[in-house]
Amino acid sequence: ESLSEREREVLLLVARGYTAAEIAEQLSLSPKTVETYRTRGMEKLGLRSRAALVQYALNHNLLTPT
Repeated sequence: ESLSEREREVLLLVARGYTAAEIAEQLSLSPKTVETYRTRGMEKLGLRSRAALVQYALNHNLLTPT
């Protein structure tokens, strides 16, 4: 199952270390909605933790220097 554009966007921001509240403000969403996108995206990728998400992003060259 592939990620939606919003799931991808939220997961990248989570991997970069942003909190749900910070992501919500940046994307004009509620923190609860951000958590829903994060949970759904991580389930689709078979990831169970933020550390696993960061490792996935690093392994797939998704994190670029800011």
